[in-house]
Amino acid sequence: MAYTLGQIAEEFGLVLVGDPQIPISGLAALADAQSGDLAFLFNIRYLASAQTSHASALVTTQENADKLSTPLLISPKPRLAWARIAGLFDTSERLSGIHPSAVIHPQAKLGKDIAIGPNAVLAADVELADSVSIGAGTCLGRGTTVGMNTILHPNVTIYHDIVIGSDCIIHSGTVIGADGFGFEPDMETGSLVKIPQIYGVRIGIDVEIGAGSTIDRGALNDTLIGDGVKIDNQVQIGHGTQIGAHTAISGTTAIAGSTRIGSYCLIGGAVGIVDNIEIVDQVEITAMSLVSTSIRKKGRYSSGTGLMPGKLWKRNIVVFKHLNELAKRLRKLED
Repeated sequence: MAYTLGQIAEEFGLVLVGDPQIPISGLAALADAQSGDLAFLFNIRYLASAQTSHASALVTTQENADKLSTPLLISPKPRLAWARIAGLFDTSERLSGIHPSAVIHPQAKLGKDIAIGPNAVLAADVELADSVSIGAGTCLGRGTTVGMNTILHPNVTIYHDIVIGSDCIIHSGTVIGADGFGFEPDMETGSLVKIPQIYGVRIGIDVEIGAGSTIDRGALNDTLIGDGVKIDNQVQIGHGTQIGAHTAISGTTAIAGSTRIGSYCLIGGAVGIVDNIEIVDQVEITAMSLVSTSIRKKGRYSSGTGLMPGKLWKRNIVVFKHLNELAKRLRKLED
């Protein structure tokens, strides 16, 4: 695939500085770019790398333009421009047709231009809207519906009675609709009695779910994933949880059941969120934080201790164990 610099500028409404006939055949980092590559200067800290880059052209802001001699595409938001331009060079394979090894129940309903890979399984009453793509080995349980243009990559497991909106992407190894973790102790028998998870999962439009993630079904209400939500790899979302629109959740985060998270939140990697709490809109939680109480005011939140040399951490943790005692002594001195 190759485009001229002028074609890219016209396609995405960017200001061109330089020869519009320069051929662009790929994208690359500043340090790795060679002739034919388009590179991106997102931050002035990397100006020196941009000035010595071998890229045929750069995408950057107007304020950086006079510092560069390379042909340029000017954008007020170069990272957003990168996201859009990269689509021109995306080589992801799109399935076509229905493989003869796919197992499709006669009561399943398929729209137009459906693609289904080898050994995929569609149970009774599954409904696929137009232009849905189902990867090899993916299984859809009874009564599940999938909206237009949604892509389910290979080996995705969708349980029964799940609703997935249009324009979604669900990556390999993801499981949607498994039972939530609900048990009640029976003291007479000394056992844990399973609480049936009789509700489902409802996923909005334009949602992306990373590889190996799990979204459990609910016991008293559906688990809800709002429009535009982006979920990274290996994220666990517990039963009955609600995630607001356009919230982004980074990898290995675990969210316990019946938690309500607002819209436009940013949740860092390996965050733990306890059950039955509420997090309002526009909250950012930094990586490795534990959220144990509701957050009722938007802003940036963190927990845990910052990285330090091991020997210093050991000394500090000893003091931390006595922090309450030290605080009491300090209050007495102040009195």
